[in-house]
Amino acid sequence: MPTKTRFALKGKGRDSYLRLVLAFPLASIRSDEHLTEAQKVLDKLLAEPELDDGAATYLDALSDLVAAYEDAHYAIEPASDADMLRHLLEAKGITPAQLSRDASIAKSTISEVLAGKKPFSRGMIRRLADYFSIDVSVLAANL
Repeated sequence: MPTKTRFALKGKGRDSYLRLVLAFPLASIRSDEHLTEAQKVLDKLLAEPELDDGAATYLDALSDLVAAYEDAHYAIEPASDADMLRHLLEAKGITPAQLSRDASIAKSTISEVLAGKKPFSRGMIRRLADYFSIDVSVLAANL
């Protein structure tokens, strides 16, 4: 029995959504082959200069299905503390010595992190987050 909801597509948006569902049904992705086909559909939709409400809704739903499959089968490990610090230094265009001076972190601590010998401490995470103007959760992934 159909359920009435507040969300509903009407007119051209509904028609485009239904056409897309008929061409490539929205269902859990269960194989790499299915993933490849879903990615082709995503690429085609993303290449469109403008999407109506129906196509945009379909794109969002298919993107969620692709993301769920990729998260389960191709999870990306968080970057190491050394890689994260290297990236932040490069992005800001500063040296470890300048970071040491500006953020009041011992040069030896920065060197040990960059060499992979030492992880971020909670205090270092706070100082780095403040210095680089980023959320602490970006640096705390490995805690």
